[in-house]
Amino acid sequence: MSDVLLACLFALAAVTSLASSWALVSSLGRIGARLGFSEALLGMVTALAADAPEITASVTALAAHDHSVGAGVAIGSNVFNLAALLGLSAVVAGEIALHRRVILLNGAVAVWISAVCLVVVVGVVSPVAGLLAALAVFLPYLGILGVRRARLLQVRIPRSWSRWLAGAVHEEELELEVAIHPRRGGAKDAVTAAIALAVVVGASVAMEHTATRLGARHAVPGIVVGGLVLAAVTSLPNAVAGVYWAAQGRGAVVLSTALNSNAINVVAGLLLPASLLGLGSPSASATFLATASAVLTAIVLVLAYRHRGLRRPAGALIVAGYLAVVAVMLATT
Repeated sequence: MSDVLLACLFALAAVTSLASSWALVSSLGRIGARLGFSEALLGMVTALAADAPEITASVTALAAHDHSVGAGVAIGSNVFNLAALLGLSAVVAGEIALHRRVILLNGAVAVWISAVCLVVVVGVVSPVAGLLAALAVFLPYLGILGVRRARLLQVRIPRSWSRWLAGAVHEEELELEVAIHPRRGGAKDAVTAAIALAVVVGASVAMEHTATRLGARHAVPGIVVGGLVLAAVTSLPNAVAGVYWAAQGRGAVVLSTALNSNAINVVAGLLLPASLLGLGSPSASATFLATASAVLTAIVLVLAYRHRGLRRPAGALIVAGYLAVVAVMLATT
């Protein structure tokens, strides 16, 4: 198969995957509304649906023992998300205003999971141990998002803790309710979601196969194919949504989408499949990418907390950080 044909198939698969992802996100949002999900939990479900291309591409690569591509897609998508959803959004909108409790709640989970990702990639702990460590924080976080504010105040933890958590979730939901409040779905949405998911999976598998073949044919390292090309293409739905909501002044939506998407990428796109399929030997490129993801996550959260949001200079700094990561990867692989 010629390079031109492979490139055309990749482009077609990318467009199909992105379009189907949009249908999947919309349908799952309406199904979540029908089931009575809280706005915060609905935001998590939306992020999971939007991450379907990244997760599929990563799992496909790991199943084919292309470990550098698989790890690259999952971790590279996280770096791209930080730059596109938070950095670029702040540059375009001028400012993303954020509540500090929302930053701390989402940020604590993000920092923990990015740290777990790093120690797994460098081989300090196994993927199974990393998955258990990530779930130990991620599952309670999902539980907090799924509990209504009144019930959260009744949880048997110190009263000051429950009040703080209830306040943080409430502040996040004030933003999410306006941004993603969908109509209640029905059977049609369930069928649409199932079909869209099947199309997303098929198109994402095709993207991974064509990109990997082109990369191998032209001696492009797998970490570049996964960490730069596939990571950016599969993350475009989140990037477009982030810029849109930032322009509308919905700061918590942008932060929630970016950090929850990154957590899902690590848990479902890397640690879970790696626990079943293996992750291969540690590599310098994957270690660099995981380190960059953890460091950039910390920088974003420090800037956001200090200024109660992200302004245009901070956004430009985040984008510059991503471009520096790209330059180093291209220069060293």
